[in-house]
Amino acid sequence: MEYFDVYNDKKEKTGKILPRKNSFLKEGEYQLIVLGIVERSDHTFLITRRALDKKWAAGDWEVSGGGAQSGESSFQAIHREILEETGLDISAAEGGLIYTYKNIDLDRGDNYFVDMYHFRMDFEDGDIHPQESETEGYAIVPFSKIEKLGKEGHFLHYERILQGFAAENYQIQD
Repeated sequence: MEYFDVYNDKKEKTGKILPRKNSFLKEGEYQLIVLGIVERSDHTFLITRRALDKKWAAGDWEVSGGGAQSGESSFQAIHREILEETGLDISAAEGGLIYTYKNIDLDRGDNYFVDMYHFRMDFEDGDIHPQESETEGYAIVPFSKIEKLGKEGHFLHYERILQGFAAENYQIQD
C-alpha cells in the first residue's frame, strides 16, 4: 500500500502520513503532486496517453506525473514518476521546478499542491519504455499538437502548463 505525507498551507510536512487510497483531506491538509514536462533540443515534447481503463480521463494525453510518496522530496517524486512512466532518467537533464500551485476541494477532501517541472534532454524513440499499466502509449510532438489537444479538452493540465511556461518566461517554439 502506498502512503503520502500530509502538508500544511505553507507546504510544510505536518508529520501525518495517510494511505493513498480512500483518504479524505481536511481543510488545511494537502498532498503533493508532481508534473514533469520533458522537452528535447528540437523543441518537441514527450507526452503519454492515459490507459483506457483509468477511472478519470481515460485515453486523454498528459505529461508524466503523480503523487509523491511518503518520505520523497518533490524532485525524487518527479524523477521516479518519469522513470516509471517513460523509462527516461532525468537526473542529468537541464531544468527543474518552474511552477507550484494549490488546489482545494473540501467537498471531496482532495487538496493538493502541484510542483511542475520542465526538463530539457535529448532522447530517441528507443529510449522510451511506457508503463503499460499507466499508459496507452506515447508521442513526441511539437507544442502545437499539445495546444490542439488542450483546446479540444484532451490534454490534462493544459492551462496550468501554460501558466508554468509563463512563470518560467519560456518562449514556446514550434
